[in-house]
Amino acid sequence: LMSFAGLRVVAFESRRAVEIAELIRRQGGEPIVAPSMREAPIEKNEQVFVFAERLFRSEFDMMILLTGVGTKALNQVLATRYPAEAFSAAMRKLAVVARGPKPLAVLREMQIPVAVTVPEPNTWRELLTALEGRPEKRIAVQEYGRSNTELLQALEARGAEVTPVRVYQWDLPENTQPLRAAVQRIAQHEADVVVFTTSIQIDHVLRVAGELRMDILGPLKRMAIISIGPTTSEALLEFDVQPDMTPSHPKMGFLIKEAAEQSHAILERKRHG
Repeated sequence: LMSFAGLRVVAFESRRAVEIAELIRRQGGEPIVAPSMREAPIEKNEQVFVFAERLFRSEFDMMILLTGVGTKALNQVLATRYPAEAFSAAMRKLAVVARGPKPLAVLREMQIPVAVTVPEPNTWRELLTALEGRPEKRIAVQEYGRSNTELLQALEARGAEVTPVRVYQWDLPENTQPLRAAVQRIAQHEADVVVFTTSIQIDHVLRVAGELRMDILGPLKRMAIISIGPTTSEALLEFDVQPDMTPSHPKMGFLIKEAAEQSHAILERKRHG
């Protein structure tokens, strides 16, 4: 079959919800579109300002930056309250660690020298190895999305005093009703295909499932799981959700068209093996 042919397709897209519903419909699917995120209000970032005050008092000797997006977000949030240059000036006095090419690029832009860069595949394990034998003990860790408890615990086990700095750029939507309804449909096996277009979506979906006390990881495994690209797939795998397909180009049109072409075969394989 070259189309969804009546399959029930869940998507968590927010900004382009109308567009994705239309694309699914055009490919013969029944769209269940549940916006899952909105930009977070600045009040959510109170902890970030507490961190900044400590940073300006020189209470850290190392900062680990895990993501480029988070590094940028941190800089933007602090610029709402402090002089634009304050953050980068304070960072130049620390040993700065970049987990991979993305935070590295942002730090270069901000003209912040980097003491340690973490080699591929840039997981927390490579990060720990790269920090072996470093003298710094007061460490701030920029987090984005979910917390990396393994990393924080491993650093503490080495005698470090670790301060997680979590930047919120995304929150649940004002109206969570469609999202809750979609989660219920997944939990009750009333959907066939699920489409993830950004990594934050899985976080929010699992958060809502947790609030509703519903297991969706089991039911998800029987669905065709479509991911827009590597970053989203990585987030899914962190939660033990195995994507069945990524499109040839990380664009919504390709995503829905190719999902429509492949979903029946994926479901056949998963449900009847």
